[in-house]
Amino acid sequence: MINAVLFAVFLLFILAIFRVHIVLAMVISAFAGGLVGGLDLTKTTEAFAGGLGDGAEIALSYAMLGAFAVALSKTGLPDALAHALIARSRGNASAASVKKLKGFVLFAILLLAISSQNALPIHIAFIPIIIPPLLGLFSQLKMDRRRIAIIMTFGLVTPYMFLPIGFGDIYLNQILLKNLKANGLDTTGVSVIEAMAIPALGMVVGLLIGLYTYRKERTYEIRDIAPDDYEIPVITKTKLILSGVVVIATLIVQLQTESMILAATTGLILFLLLRLVRFSEADDVITRGMRMMSFIGFVMISANGFSNVLRKTGDIEPLVENSKALMGDSQLVAAFVMLLIGLLVTMGIGSSFSTVPIIAAIFVPLCIQYGFSLEATVAIIGTAGALGDAGSPASDSTLGPTSGLNADGQHDHMRETVIPTFLHYNIPLLIFGTIAAVVL
Repeated sequence: MINAVLFAVFLLFILAIFRVHIVLAMVISAFAGGLVGGLDLTKTTEAFAGGLGDGAEIALSYAMLGAFAVALSKTGLPDALAHALIARSRGNASAASVKKLKGFVLFAILLLAISSQNALPIHIAFIPIIIPPLLGLFSQLKMDRRRIAIIMTFGLVTPYMFLPIGFGDIYLNQILLKNLKANGLDTTGVSVIEAMAIPALGMVVGLLIGLYTYRKERTYEIRDIAPDDYEIPVITKTKLILSGVVVIATLIVQLQTESMILAATTGLILFLLLRLVRFSEADDVITRGMRMMSFIGFVMISANGFSNVLRKTGDIEPLVENSKALMGDSQLVAAFVMLLIGLLVTMGIGSSFSTVPIIAAIFVPLCIQYGFSLEATVAIIGTAGALGDAGSPASDSTLGPTSGLNADGQHDHMRETVIPTFLHYNIPLLIFGTIAAVVL
């Protein structure tokens, strides 16, 4: 007899590979899995609908973050950061050594990528503002763009899988811990930072290896990229200072309340009260922001419906028992296999945030069966969810860097973003995630 959970996950993976829209793929796979698992159409529908509400808070968090990102872009602060980076780079091109100039540019891009997940929670929105104007400089310095892709992907992934701030709060607290609780684990008192520290170290190792791998010069054509499209607006110091105050206030609210919804709402209100965004623009800002993040929100909601159907079929327990028989009694083998499954699922879906609700339903019982500690369970499922985000052709963490680096048509998505990030991050994550599972 076919196991409904395996059937549904495999079907989802196949549909995703053939580029069926991920939300539609989840709906189809959930209903197919429910029917294979013995649920009739009515019960499958009820199970799917019953799980949708679990993703509502996450979807609203994304929508409000989108609105905050649009409002922040209107203040000119991201433009000012880009302008400062460009001016510093051009100003030092003749005076400083090429090596120091390259180091400064790479470090600045790394900081921007990291801050886009927490201090400035605008995700990949910074890339089209900052990267295209720098492509000419990259070409002059003969910087290998694969190196820059490695850096940006590190900054887009590592903070959310390690620090419970900004998008990390959504991934670690609202998705990971919430799904562990939903599947029967008491997560009271667990430190996600301690649990995810070793996997995050794997990302650091991958970054260092990537910086070394692509250290040699590479020749690109110097092409003019419609400079009018990147014209820096005139921005006053007062506006920049007030924008910085709003960002700090938003971050403080998020840290104090652990609510991205409240933090983003606070930021939006301050933008309006300080006249950094006109009241007449408020509707447009919020609508554009929600539209920008709506896709991710719907994916999150669908993933929760999908995972609820898997639980209702009752086929998770037999799968756990059969999996244990195949893996034997080795925690090491069990951890590695679970991480490998997470890699395959995330590669198919393209979103680590959507993977956790699906794999948690299967992995939590497995972790309990194998006697993994709570911290080890957090590390296994958290890492399994993040695996594949770097290296998936459909992931924001690869699509974002490519969108900026290919603005002049000289950067291939698959060969120069997807494959390098896959090799340099997923292999270390598999190794360090397995180590974390065993030692925690």
